[in-house]
Amino acid sequence: MAATPSSSPRTGLILTGGGARAAYQVGVLAALAQLRRDAGLGGPQTSTPFPVVAGTSAGAINAATLACNADDFDAAVDGLVHLWQNLHVDQVYAADAFGVIRTGARWMTMMSLGWAVARWRRTRPNSLLDNSPLGRLLNRWIRMDRLDAMLAAGHMQALAISGSSYTSGQHVTFYQTHLPFEPWLRSQRIAVRAKLSIDHLMASSAIPFIFPAQQLDLDGQLEWFGDGSMRQSAPISPAVHLGADRVLVIGAGRMHEPPGRRQTLVSGHPSMAQIAGHALSNIFLDALAVDVERLQRINNTLSLLPPDALQATPLRPIDVLVIAPSRRLDELAAEHQGSLPPAIKGLLRSVGVAGEGKGASGSALTSYLLFEPSFTGELINLGMSDTLARRVEVQKFFGWPTQAPSFDPAAMRRRKAGFAQAPVDAPMEA
Repeated sequence: MAATPSSSPRTGLILTGGGARAAYQVGVLAALAQLRRDAGLGGPQTSTPFPVVAGTSAGAINAATLACNADDFDAAVDGLVHLWQNLHVDQVYAADAFGVIRTGARWMTMMSLGWAVARWRRTRPNSLLDNSPLGRLLNRWIRMDRLDAMLAAGHMQALAISGSSYTSGQHVTFYQTHLPFEPWLRSQRIAVRAKLSIDHLMASSAIPFIFPAQQLDLDGQLEWFGDGSMRQSAPISPAVHLGADRVLVIGAGRMHEPPGRRQTLVSGHPSMAQIAGHALSNIFLDALAVDVERLQRINNTLSLLPPDALQATPLRPIDVLVIAPSRRLDELAAEHQGSLPPAIKGLLRSVGVAGEGKGASGSALTSYLLFEPSFTGELINLGMSDTLARRVEVQKFFGWPTQAPSFDPAAMRRRKAGFAQAPVDAPMEA
């Protein structure tokens, strides 16, 4: 690894996966941008405070947006706020009746009558939903061609996007840098330097079973890739390998449940939706919690070493701050299940998603697919409030002056800086 030494610590940002839950990250980022402005360090045309960004799944989309607009952090965050507040299901996946019939309905038919129709390859859908609308949206909104310039100008040091190869079984971190960084190799995990593209974002966000796999070039061979949260045993690792001295992690689910048994109205055998939601939570949430605990244990161990022993080990302490939802996001999603398009509600009903509010079922699965303003807007507000509730901790982590913020979430949503007021169907401008 060859990087220019810096007197100030390099801050890495970890944006995890979670489908529609990634709107929470945007609320956290909006609050951070405001706190930085209150400290007199932000404002228009101010570079990102995160020279190293690692994104996975939907978090990769947010990460790429920040990296490609690293010369103006506030404008990049404003753009993300506007995008997520105005996002609708049909901009992410085909949600009309015909689109559902082409994918989801055919998939359900294959599961029930596969023995009769398996011979006709044309009838075999690749996923439950068709996310080609997302590809078109990303091509309009994220200017990946700017990334090289951001890296060369020093606004960014590295962007890492992770994916999981169905072909080889390996977890792969694709990274783009200007300075040379040696790729790393761990058991079932490899890093590959690459010129990142929208294809990498689509592959990283391809939720298993729900969205189709994407082909990517890996050392001259085409391999099929799915969501980067799968087999991601060390989500924080890419940022550390790419030079981060401290790491901010923004999660997409609660890191720790409150004590006591959770009350539930569900009885009987779990539905397919409940099982799928549980599996997705395992994919998206568990590895992060384990990795954070591992990092904290390493830090504690290093703090016990004498100075000479500390210098002899390649390990170094990494300051970590984790901001994660204070509410269960499946419960929040349950309040908004009714905002899904009728065709999607019909499809999800067949696997056990039903109702709205306290009596809803299958909302854990819904929370990953509910790309509607009623839900994403609440997630953004939750991210803002969770971050402001830990204002002193955040200011200490960044070394910002500790002062009360002049923060108004409603005013944040009305900000007109950068490209935040561009229509969602228009290109994202620099």
